[in-house]
Amino acid sequence: MALPESFVYLSDVEQTIVQDMKYLTNDNFLGRPVKGYAAPRCILTEQAAGVLAKFQAELKPQGLGLKVFDCYRPQTAVNDFIAWSEDHDDQIMKQKYYPNIAKEDFFTLGYANKKSSHTRGSTVDLTIINLDDNSELEMGTIFDFMDPLSHPDNQDISETAYSNRMILRDAMLSHGFVPIETEWWHFTLADEPYPDTYFNFVVK
Repeated sequence: MALPESFVYLSDVEQTIVQDMKYLTNDNFLGRPVKGYAAPRCILTEQAAGVLAKFQAELKPQGLGLKVFDCYRPQTAVNDFIAWSEDHDDQIMKQKYYPNIAKEDFFTLGYANKKSSHTRGSTVDLTIINLDDNSELEMGTIFDFMDPLSHPDNQDISETAYSNRMILRDAMLSHGFVPIETEWWHFTLADEPYPDTYFNFVVK
């Protein structure tokens, strides 16, 4: 597929970053594939992908690497999130992903946005893994766990998990990415090339 100018497939820039693209699977907070995803591929702007490649190169000598869960996200997917949040009868993934909050509060609590930074192409959801077995470092919660426990500065988790969060956060900050207050896994390139453009091409 021909991508818009300045967009790339992450695998064309750095093949060794693991891609676990949750929104094409049933293992996400909707419990089904999300509209707008037709392939398990991470798409990012060239700038964001290049920085992740540098970070990956720094981690490898330590026996560590990156795993991405979501990258560019089409507006179609965001609209799917909005429609899902308004369907109060659909609660099939509540216990795993949002046991303590109401799905209709996702947007007001900051766990999702009706205009997502992901849609601009320079935001990534990720974690750090051990390269020997691709196991994720302990972070206190799973990806997309919509709960105060997922706030990066929440210390109601193990010391190891909190330390790992800070390692990820500090490293991403040093590479020019900006975190948010509600999700330890979410980072946006500060100098993103499309700060005001929300794209809507299918991930395929």
